[in-house]
Amino acid sequence: MDKTHITAIATAFTLIFSAGAIAINLSKDDYKAGKAGIADEYKAAKAGCGSFSANAKDVCLAEAKGTENVAKAELEARNKPGNKSHYDVRVAKAEAAYAVAREKCDDKAGNVKDVCVKEAKAEAVAAKADAKAQLKTANANDKAAETSAKANNVANEKGADARKDAASDKRDADYAVAKEKCDRFADNAKVTCIRDAKARFGQS
Repeated sequence: MDKTHITAIATAFTLIFSAGAIAINLSKDDYKAGKAGIADEYKAAKAGCGSFSANAKDVCLAEAKGTENVAKAELEARNKPGNKSHYDVRVAKAEAAYAVAREKCDDKAGNVKDVCVKEAKAEAVAAKADAKAQLKTANANDKAAETSAKANNVANEKGADARKDAASDKRDADYAVAKEKCDRFADNAKVTCIRDAKARFGQS
C-alpha cells in the first residue's frame, strides 16, 4: 500500500474542516456543505483506489471508508459539541483503524494471520474501552461541576443571609448603646435623642 496515497486521502478530509475547526453549532449551510465535502472526498478517494489491485485495493478502500466515517463523526462533533459526540469520534477512529488493520492481515497466512487479526481486534477493544472510560469521566466531571456550582450558590446565599443577620445584629447593638446614652437627657431632649438614634440605626 502506498503510504503517500493514504496520507493524501487523510489530508484531503482534514482540509475540509481546517477553516472551521473551532466552530460550534454549525449553521445549516455549513453543515450541509461539510457533508457534501465529505461525500466528494470519499468518492475521489474511492476512485483513487482503482489504481491498486488485490488486497492493496481492499486496504485502500478500507482506509477511504474509515476516513470518511471519522470525518462524519468529527462534523457531528463540531455541529453538536458534547461528551457523546466526542466519544463517537473516538469510536469511529478505533473502528476505522481496525478495519484497515484487519484488511492488512489478509496479506498474511496461517497462525501469523490469526495473531494479526487478534491483535487488531484487541487494539480496537482497548481504544473503545478507553473512549467509554473518557466519556464516563467527562460526564462525571460535568455532574460534579454542576453540583459544585449549586453548592456554591447555596453557600453564597447562606453567606449573604449570615452577613445580613450580622449587620442587623450590629445595628441593634449600636442602637441599644445610642439609646442608653440618651438616658442622660430628659424630657424633649431625650425623646429627640431616641428618635435620632432610631433613624440612624433603622429602628422602628
